[in-house]
Amino acid sequence: MLKYPLVIALSLGWAALLSAQGSTLPLGTDAYQIVDRLDISSGVSAPFFTSLKYYSRGDVARYALMLDTASVQRLSRRDRKDLEYLFLDNNEWMPDSAHLFLNRRPIFNTFYRTKANLWEVNNPFFRLRVNPMLGLGIGQAKGDAHILLNNQRGLEIRGDIDERIYFYTNVLESQSRFPDYINRRIAKDRALPGAGLYKPYNSIIFDFKDGYDYLMAQGYVGLNASRHVGVQLGHGRHFLGNGYRSLLLSDYSNNYFYLKLNWRVSKFHLQNIFAELSQDSDLNSTTERLLPKRYMAAHYFGFSPSPNLSFGFYEVVVFSRLNHFELQYLNPVILYRTVEQLLGSPDNILIGLDAKWNLFKRVQLYGQLMVDEFKFDELFLEKRGWWANKYGFQLGLKYIDVLGIDHLDAQVEINRVQPYTFSHFDSTAVYANYQQALAHPLGANFKEGVIRLRYQPFQRLVLQGRLIRAHAGLDPEGENWGGNILLPNATRQSDFGNELGQGIATTINLIGLEMRYAFYHNMFLELEFFHRTHENNVPELTYTTNYIGGGLRINLAKTYFDF
Repeated sequence: MLKYPLVIALSLGWAALLSAQGSTLPLGTDAYQIVDRLDISSGVSAPFFTSLKYYSRGDVARYALMLDTASVQRLSRRDRKDLEYLFLDNNEWMPDSAHLFLNRRPIFNTFYRTKANLWEVNNPFFRLRVNPMLGLGIGQAKGDAHILLNNQRGLEIRGDIDERIYFYTNVLESQSRFPDYINRRIAKDRALPGAGLYKPYNSIIFDFKDGYDYLMAQGYVGLNASRHVGVQLGHGRHFLGNGYRSLLLSDYSNNYFYLKLNWRVSKFHLQNIFAELSQDSDLNSTTERLLPKRYMAAHYFGFSPSPNLSFGFYEVVVFSRLNHFELQYLNPVILYRTVEQLLGSPDNILIGLDAKWNLFKRVQLYGQLMVDEFKFDELFLEKRGWWANKYGFQLGLKYIDVLGIDHLDAQVEINRVQPYTFSHFDSTAVYANYQQALAHPLGANFKEGVIRLRYQPFQRLVLQGRLIRAHAGLDPEGENWGGNILLPNATRQSDFGNELGQGIATTINLIGLEMRYAFYHNMFLELEFFHRTHENNVPELTYTTNYIGGGLRINLAKTYFDF
């Protein structure tokens, strides 16, 4: 049963969508929340593994069309508005119906011919989308004489040729002044979270001298080699999992160079990532030099035995070679542990499990297990706190339409990571890039609880809140208790007697409240309140951060520094 007159024309593009992957949606955009809700509530599972992010625009468009042409009874009027958003935001994958998205009054008859794109080209064998990126925000922190600032401007371009070759690029010039807890993290790691090289920024207009100036860029080119095989080469990041955090692979670190392969057949999905990472950051070097490299080879094998249940197996090896990749790790269908043993290498191998289960068209249960290293006797029998019992786990629950209220969604998540997890004996093969963790931003030696609420009372307005509480063990200067994964674990304090939270016992409490209004497609006015406490027995490490702010965001995903 067709739900919209629009679908009659959209169905003409169905054959093209069957094999489409295409450029990906930036993590943090509304599409992820929409897909999440629909995957849980509709009873029609997404035709891709939701653990593997970023999502392909072609996949999301195909899923939206599947839902709109299916007899789905639980979709509310607002859910169907969400489907319209997905159609509009990914209209290049509806090639035979582009005219249905046209604006009545394009600017100069050229710009914003559709609401989603500043400028677009729709030819039979070539599609192009060009959009500005803008993030302008100011805030005031309690006890701070100067304002907090976020000033980001950029450009985003995506397109495809013959629906087989696709490309994406963006560049974002940024000047920022952060609250104190982020400045402390930057000083500790000598790296700005999520970014690369940065310079000091002094503002004459706002009269401060402790800001940061940095440039970020992402770009890739991809090929749909067949209906079931895709290849992508570029600079960027990835995220594995269904939670707010990931203990397998997150997007917290700086962009890195990668080659990604996707193999999708029926209920199976194999993804390979081969990446070149940085052992250090520019600011951690006193001389101009080529940064030393570390390398990563990872694969994720997903299996979905039923529409509402999926599992994934993840294996990753991080290693250091003298400016070359270890070619034997390029084998996409072999366990890396066997290759490591064959090489007799000291490489760092981690193994992970991922699962998701949708229940009652209301609830999603999800979880992860990451195992770095362990010894069975020490972990389960003698239990002497052996340092190398290194693992972490995640448990989470999502509940949509809480108490029957449309678009009131909740999420609860628990993360726990043992001391020294993700670290390595000589620090050259730690699970990090550019002095930034590749998994959880707290590193290791912590337990954390996350509660999130999101309410969309009507289509343009979103209210969000999050509460995060973490207990972590910090490392005193000159000591290594397993919290800082950048430290070589050969410098550990003790082989036995280790426990979670050892070192400087610290409690982090974080509250964030937001209100967002969409005055146009992917254009938002925002207000935000943020409160964070960092408490322990060391006076100079105990402090509180409070600020309130607001701003304008256009075609730019929201970034959270929740650590």
